[in-house]
Amino acid sequence: MNVLPACSCCPQVPDGFFAAVARKSAATRRPAAKAKAGAKRAPAASPRRIDVHNHIAPPGYLKMKMESKLEPPNAHRDRLYAGWHPGLTLESMDEGGTQAAITSITDGTFISLHPHRVRIAREVNEFAAKMQQDHPGRFGHFATLPMPDVDACLAEIEYALDVLGFDGVDIRTSYRMQWLGDQAFVPIYEELNRRKAIVYSHPHEPFFAHDLIPGVAGSTIEFCSDTSRAIASVLFGGIATRFAQVRFIFSHGGGTVPFLLDRFINQARRGEHPKTFPKGIVHELKKFYYEVAQALHPGALDALLRMAPLNHVLFGTDYPHFHAKETGRRLAAYEGFDEAALAAINRGNALKLFPRFR
Repeated sequence: MNVLPACSCCPQVPDGFFAAVARKSAATRRPAAKAKAGAKRAPAASPRRIDVHNHIAPPGYLKMKMESKLEPPNAHRDRLYAGWHPGLTLESMDEGGTQAAITSITDGTFISLHPHRVRIAREVNEFAAKMQQDHPGRFGHFATLPMPDVDACLAEIEYALDVLGFDGVDIRTSYRMQWLGDQAFVPIYEELNRRKAIVYSHPHEPFFAHDLIPGVAGSTIEFCSDTSRAIASVLFGGIATRFAQVRFIFSHGGGTVPFLLDRFINQARRGEHPKTFPKGIVHELKKFYYEVAQALHPGALDALLRMAPLNHVLFGTDYPHFHAKETGRRLAAYEGFDEAALAAINRGNALKLFPRFR
């Protein structure tokens, strides 16, 4: 029996092991009625949330990442993930009323910089599959891909979706100077379009912006800015319209795009862009999905809900940076959501994308 090459990232798993345990089966723009200010809601049963923004950090993977020194040091992040294990995630989920978390790796761009990216991506995916096996109905995973190696990504997509039965793929906002909609990635989108697959995109600080403003972490500004660059590349590069069966989920309420909406509309009217958007660029933006982690204040939610339909807004925590209990509390405090809207964001909208969690 073949065994994966030795690596300190994750425990060795026989090749094809998870094939035996693969799963058997693969509103309006704003709510019509606003909750009255100060109105008390009756106690409700657990919202059984589905969290689409939840990070895992396999211990071996973290060790390899830190030893490689391929990314700038980040003491806060390293402290946050030190000692992580699936039990901690489950504890947070249970406390916050979360039924299921669809996970993604922390700091996924590290893999793209590593010479053994193919092996590392596979072992991370095997780790996530073991979490699913050990805790049925509690976890999904957006497959970790060995970006930007296109051929290797195509092979991993096949294994991750057909054998491990994952819920979609994780493609970061950018890899060096290639953003999400880069034309080099067209073969990946052709395959994902054929499968009507889901792409979850998480941002990071692009390499050119590191320490751009000393003392200001990249997550403060650059994460949301890179999400906006990624969305622009998918739109203006024609990926969204050419591969219309691919469903995109963007983190943090779409970054700064809701604020920049008029600028996107104006750009779409110039040059050859009107041919790319026969139904208008807003039509394409409304097709995307947006999760709400770290976009829970009224300014962000107001702007997002003026751009995106309510039924395309998803619950996300960004665990372990934030927890489900606090995210749920802040959602419930937003005056624009009635009970039906909260139920849709907490669970209903995600079930349409991931019906296996019913």
